[in-house]
Amino acid sequence: MAGLPLAACAAVALHLCLLFSSSSSLRWLSDNKVAVEAPVVAVTTAGYVRTRSAYHFQPAKNWQNDPNGPMYHNGMYHFFYQYNPDGVTWGNGNLSWGHSVSVDLVNWAALDTALQPTQPFDANGCWSGSATILPDGSPVMLYTGIDANNDQVQNVAFPKNASDPLLREWVKPDFNPVIPVPADIKHDDFRDPSTAWLGHDGLWRIAVAARVDDVGGAALVYRSKDFVRWERNADPLYLANAAGMVECPDLFPLAEPGSEVGLPASSDGARHLLKLSVMDTVQDYYVIGRYDDTADTFVPEEDAETEGDDCRSWRRLDYGHVYASKSFFDAAKNRRVLWGWANESDSVADDLVRGWSGIQTVPRKVWLDNDGKQLRQWPIEEIETLRSKRVNLLIQEMNAGGVNEIIGVVGEQADVEVVFEVPALEHADVLEPNWLLKPEGLCGEKGASVPGGIGPFGLLVMASGDMEEHTAVFFRVFRHNDKYKVLMCTDLSKSSTRDGVYKPPYGAFVDMDIEAHGGSISLRTLVDHSVVESYGGGGRTVITARVYPTHAENGNSHLYVFNNGTGTVKVTSLDAWELAKAEVNVVVDELLAVVSARGAEAY
Repeated sequence: MAGLPLAACAAVALHLCLLFSSSSSLRWLSDNKVAVEAPVVAVTTAGYVRTRSAYHFQPAKNWQNDPNGPMYHNGMYHFFYQYNPDGVTWGNGNLSWGHSVSVDLVNWAALDTALQPTQPFDANGCWSGSATILPDGSPVMLYTGIDANNDQVQNVAFPKNASDPLLREWVKPDFNPVIPVPADIKHDDFRDPSTAWLGHDGLWRIAVAARVDDVGGAALVYRSKDFVRWERNADPLYLANAAGMVECPDLFPLAEPGSEVGLPASSDGARHLLKLSVMDTVQDYYVIGRYDDTADTFVPEEDAETEGDDCRSWRRLDYGHVYASKSFFDAAKNRRVLWGWANESDSVADDLVRGWSGIQTVPRKVWLDNDGKQLRQWPIEEIETLRSKRVNLLIQEMNAGGVNEIIGVVGEQADVEVVFEVPALEHADVLEPNWLLKPEGLCGEKGASVPGGIGPFGLLVMASGDMEEHTAVFFRVFRHNDKYKVLMCTDLSKSSTRDGVYKPPYGAFVDMDIEAHGGSISLRTLVDHSVVESYGGGGRTVITARVYPTHAENGNSHLYVFNNGTGTVKVTSLDAWELAKAEVNVVVDELLAVVSARGAEAY
């Protein structure tokens, strides 16, 4: 293992160079999943070359949003996604299903769009949906069509040739829609059919998001024996009255706590996970609970953090900038893999100049934690095939204001894994009760520039040489009721000197007993130009952020590990890798050649 060179900042308190600033620019998603309120700013094309991701999935150009129908079929991974083939904004009735294929979930070949609005039942758009693999191995798609009357209806599509490993052509039967809008649901509050699962009675089930009687959000259950004729269950799978309209429901069984094995949608599981995307907050929430196969209802397990029928009190899949996530069972590796959409957070003017908008998170393996209450998430192992140059270090003591540069890897394309140890937890500040409810507010109030008893300590990424721009990913430790709580934050206040960029504080408490772990906590951060994706406490808490530093136009970003708390922190291990560029949007033959050259057959 090579030793890591160190370059310390000047011996001044770190908070002097980490000044907090605020931004009021924000891109919100409306009922139609897009609207923009952000000032027009001066931009340069050269800068956008630097902000384009190197290993996060995105099409060659134009707009993308929700992940749709990811699946593994006949030795090939398929990824479908909401796509505007005609431009860089959400569009006006032309949303289609983009389609790419891969053998490793990292390198992708682009194919023609799989579904386009060509029929009366989807004349105004092919919206989100899911894939299901039938017992004979053939796939089927269910998706929301916006019909000629602008009603949201559910349609089915089949591969024209199921033996084609690329599944290049899809047939939309004339008998669509298979599920019209119910009488108790508004025409534009009915969408996003889930992956189907098979009940013990031999009938298929799906969940569809809706707002019943124009009141609360719900996941409705429909049953069918043939994917053509569907009947609605009397009771919803789950009713979220207080949350308003929900979207993109995802229900799947979980293996026993601590087991990283994934289960197919139709498997029996002692516990299930239900995820709902809430339009009001533009966030994805999940809870662990019990699914009743006979009644087709889901009941969350008791948790001190849940509040009745308000799914917004559930845990979040990602405490940053991610929405409309979708999972699938990967039969090749017996794991469940999660995708999520991270849209841009600057302006439409920026989208128009760069010619693209939106990325997908790195595919994540997910499983139930040992505590049986929360999900663990981790980048799929195939991402490690991109690792190239590696540096590592060990810092016995990192005192107040300590900053060490991680030299030897390209700062814009990096994978950093670090383990911190807090030798004296008793120095932690006391957590005020009102802070428990708004961890992101606490991160904003006590950003990276504000010293505490223990923390902030963590990483500074996408940092300019003069530190005028940087993104801080860090922890703080607090005392609370004779125990310790760990706060994880991503501070964007200094991420860019540009105007018109949304720079909120992101944060959450990491649900782990740091004392039982000997005062240690881990952090893994993937840096990919405009994407900073961080996993705290072994993937118990995940925060994804979009950043747009101006210095990145010159390709000269730095990485640092820091401690701005008054208490000493140890860095017991730190490994940083430079990541190669994934091959995305190539032709199929080129994809196979790239994967072979990188030795992906080892996976």
